Amino acid sequence: MDRRKYLKTLAVGSVGAGVLLEACNTDKKPEATAAPAATELKYDRNAAEVIREAKLQAETFFDAHEMKTITVLADIIIPKDATSGSASEAGVPDFIAFIVKDMPRYQTPLRGGLKWLDLQCMNRFNADFASCTPAQQIELVDLIAYPEKAKPEHQQGVAFFNTMRDLTATGFFTSKMGITDLGYVGNQPNQWNGVPQDVLDQYGMKYDERTLEISVKFDA
Repeated sequence: MDRRKYLKTLAVGSVGAGVLLEACNTDKKPEATAAPAATELKYDRNAAEVIREAKLQAETFFDAHEMKTITVLADIIIPKDATSGSASEAGVPDFIAFIVKDMPRYQTPLRGGLKWLDLQCMNRFNADFASCTPAQQIELVDLIAYPEKAKPEHQQGVAFFNTMRDLTATGFFTSKMGITDLGYVGNQPNQWNGVPQDVLDQYGMKYDERTLEISVKFDA
């Protein structure tokens, strides 16, 4: 199966649903009396949300090496192709970096998984994951990307990769690039020209004058 088509199926289905639902949950937002005087957030948020998100944006969880590894892995999951750019070009690493601050339950599994990747690569190739060759990186990913084929000793890696794949797909297909890749255009204004004339003729039907004048605007 084409990997990008598979990820699209996941993106419009259950992948990342929990992430998106929790990210949209405002019940846990702290109270606030005023928003910061200036903010770079360009979407609609109430005062408490703006304060909280500005605080999270200012924090750092992953170090530079971890971010490099996340970037490499995200681009393996969604590489650049003829349709659109890669996961990193869509801003997925930054999305993941924010999610772990917004939802701290991801911090230990992701950090532990990144260390697992490096340890496995050091044992096999004497280099951390990000420093391995592309062929070596794929060799390791193949061990954990297919749960039904993975060995018992690789289950920690499988769990980590499943989480990374979900977050990568969620981040990509909710970005501007990913939405374009899906071909989603949302609600669009249009003009309905009524039932085609050949169909009306087939069933011996026609529009009355009032319907033609008020409801149906045929093109000239």
